[in-house]
Formats: sequence, C-alpha cells, structure tokens
Amino acid sequence: MEVVFEEEYAAFENKVKRSVYIDDLSPLAKESVTKAALDQFGNVIQVTLIRTYLELKGMGRAALVEMQDADEARSIISEIRNSPFMISGMSRPVRARPAVVEMFDDRPRKPDRTIMCSWLKSNDPDFEVATKMKRIVRNHAKEANFLLKCQLEEEERLAKEQSESLNTIYT
Repeated sequence: MEVVFEEEYAAFENKVKRSVYIDDLSPLAKESVTKAALDQFGNVIQVTLIRTYLELKGMGRAALVEMQDADEARSIISEIRNSPFMISGMSRPVRARPAVVEMFDDRPRKPDRTIMCSWLKSNDPDFEVATKMKRIVRNHAKEANFLLKCQLEEEERLAKEQSESLNTIYT
C-alpha cells in the first residue's frame, strides 16, 4: 500500500515541477483567456484559477498553470519577468514563479506523514494567541475585499476608456 502512495506522490511532484504560479491576474480573467495567453510559450495542459477566502466569491486573482514539461514552465517564468503580460489587449503587472506543493488542493498524502489536530480550551496559554490571529484574519479579509472592489472599479473604468478610444479611432 505504501508503494502506491509513493508512486502517486512522485507523479504529483513531477506535476508540481511542470507548474507555474501566476499572481496578480485580473479578477476578470478566465481560465480560457489565461490558457490562450500562455499557449505561446508551450503546451498548456491545465489552468486552475485560485480563489481565496479573503476576496469576493468567484474572483480569481492567481492561477496554477500546468505545462507539458518543466522547460516550458521555466520559459513562462522568464518571459513574464522580462516582458509585459497581455490579457485581452491589456497589460497586466503579473508575477510568475515556480509552483510549490502547498499550492495544490488536490495533492495526495505524502508517504509517512501524519497530522494531529486538537481543540484549544479557554484556559490554554495559546488560546489568546489564536483569538488574536482570528481577529487579524477577519480584519485583513475586510481590507482585501475593499481593495479588490476598488481594483475592479478601476479596471472597468480603464476598459471603458480603452473601448471609447478605440471607437473614436475607428469611426
């Protein structure tokens, strides 16, 4: 049984090596648009938009892009660092870096790993620390949500300006 876990995990690690994490995508970017933009660097197997619990529901801000091989993944990272990344005719200040195991929701169990969980009681010394962290996370979520709304409004305004500019040029 352990051999099956080791083989499954080895295949998963190979997938991670072929994957790229792209951050600061437009919240309006879709998987198909991101795939089309990155197909020029090699064969994109899959694009998975990453949603966070701190932002508006359904809004992707980052993506995991699985390529055919690790060389294509390194090529994407290099190109994004050295030139502007265009999605739907607009330049995006995206960042790219190699993916790591913790970024994948579908990662298999690592062989020989166990996880232990326990509830904190109110008299536990770590209870106050956990309570403070919970408050900080809630405040951060509210701030991130507000900033995302502002960014969406700005992107919509810029898209409208670009559209009006193109209409003026072509009419």
